[in-house]
Amino acid sequence: MSVQVEKLEKNMAKLTIEVSADEFEAALEKAYKKNKGKITLPGFRKGKAPRKMIEKMYGAGVFYEDAANEIIPGAYAKAADESGEDIVSQPDISVTQIEQGKPFIFTAEVAVKPAVTLGEYKGLEVEKTEVSVSEEDVDKEVDKERESNSRMLDIDDRAVENGDMIKLDFEGFVDGVAFAGGKGEDYPLTIGSGSFIPGFEEQLVGAKIGEETEVNVTFPEDYQAEELKGKAAVFKCKVNEIKVKELPEADDEFAKDVSEFDTLAEYRDDIRAKLLDRKTKDAKRVKENKVVAKAVENASMEIPEAMINEQVRRMADDFSRRIQAQGITFEQYMQFTGMTAEQMLDQMKPEALKRIQNSLVLEAIAKAENIEISDERVDEEIAKMAQQYKMETDKLKELMGEQERAQMKDDLAIQAAVEMITDAAVEVEAAAAQEQAE
Repeated sequence: MSVQVEKLEKNMAKLTIEVSADEFEAALEKAYKKNKGKITLPGFRKGKAPRKMIEKMYGAGVFYEDAANEIIPGAYAKAADESGEDIVSQPDISVTQIEQGKPFIFTAEVAVKPAVTLGEYKGLEVEKTEVSVSEEDVDKEVDKERESNSRMLDIDDRAVENGDMIKLDFEGFVDGVAFAGGKGEDYPLTIGSGSFIPGFEEQLVGAKIGEETEVNVTFPEDYQAEELKGKAAVFKCKVNEIKVKELPEADDEFAKDVSEFDTLAEYRDDIRAKLLDRKTKDAKRVKENKVVAKAVENASMEIPEAMINEQVRRMADDFSRRIQAQGITFEQYMQFTGMTAEQMLDQMKPEALKRIQNSLVLEAIAKAENIEISDERVDEEIAKMAQQYKMETDKLKELMGEQERAQMKDDLAIQAAVEMITDAAVEVEAAAAQEQAE
């Protein structure tokens, strides 16, 4: 096998890969053996027809596609390695020569990692993020804990009020005809949550358990069901159950129940300290993001479209895995949101481009600053991971190959670059930052 590399515009390259005639013949023979059991020729038992007879009957190229599919993956992988190019996309394959007795030749167009010209990345000025914790912030945290320790009370002596949690039977009609998807039984609904179309929940205020109530609404013009857009509808509703949430009082007894503290004041002090720590960490991340964004803005590079598409594909795959873990298929998500796959991928492109730019610039900074990660530093990180996964460190090391260790080194180098340029950055007050921008 041989490979030739042709550099194209916009950080693209074309690999021309030639596989010997002997290798192509071996692939054809393999394709024949794989398929002969499916082929019947007059005068031969099924699966016993000679290859030459099959090729004579169906044409010389009858096994070409299977033979090409047999050769291409391995040949491309080997050629990509031998090319010396830093390939950052899936290949666009084209077969240029396929004929018995001749070498098999195909091309693979790929994106290669772009060169980065760094601009200023040390001493960058960014707007300062103020960190403070107000009494209102503490109140919100206390209220969250009260919510999680609340209890539900059944109500049977009054009508529905705003904020109640009810169970509801309903059926919707347009022009007197029930429509698909417009019926529910014992449906849980919090009044005032905005879960239903505008105007629906408000009309249930005052309804009593067991009594039928009519709700008149108009579907929004942008409603997902085409046949219901802008249509007036009547819902026949019956409230089956009313519940209210009772929150515990925020007092010393509450503090004892939900924390290790004896008084509400001590509990609030602890919340305040934890909020301050969280906000400080958040402010650090915000500063890092601002500094990296400025370093990227000051750098120059040409990102090939194929590289962006590859990043989008990875992001989409990751998103699909995450929603599947929640019991939702990608197709169901598309139906729920009313988006097409193409629209979703287009929405991901700006974030994909940002991730690529950040990664390339930070890699370039790490290289420029000679940031190297030692094996000992990698071992420390593996030990942390082992602790998180409740595994033995040596066992985790055995599971990790050289490629994973190399990737970890790269990731740690990038993080070290982020920390370096963030530490070197200068924080300025918001007013000063605004003057610089103008």
